[in-house]
Amino acid sequence: MERINIYKSNPKAYNGLFALEKFIEESPLDKKQISLIKMRASQMNGCSYCLNMHSNEAIKAGETHQRLHLLPAWEDTNLFDETEKLLLKITEEITLIHHNGLKEDTYKKATALFDEQTIIAIMMVIATINMWNRIAISTKLQID
Repeated sequence: MERINIYKSNPKAYNGLFALEKFIEESPLDKKQISLIKMRASQMNGCSYCLNMHSNEAIKAGETHQRLHLLPAWEDTNLFDETEKLLLKITEEITLIHHNGLKEDTYKKATALFDEQTIIAIMMVIATINMWNRIAISTKLQID
């Protein structure tokens, strides 16, 4: 059974998400950092549509194929620096909110490394990509 295409049926439904994307674009995070967050959350959620989109964006932002291939094993490689590893850890903990969300130790590390505005931006990227993943998966959005 074909599922609803929200954008075709009611594009206004996406206005809030588009506003969040604009906020993210203007945030202190660079495009590679945003791409890593979006890719990792989309991998965890199993969203093929978002993985396709954000892997292409990541490559355009200068990300390497090797790092994208190894992203699921980021903890076991030295290809990601400490800042990126913290971003990925935050992404996983917030995406897996049912595992008690962002751990206190992780949050303390974030406050030592990032200013308040950057932490807000990180949380908004994670929340936004998780919303996009849930819409794409629930509607079975297909890659064109």
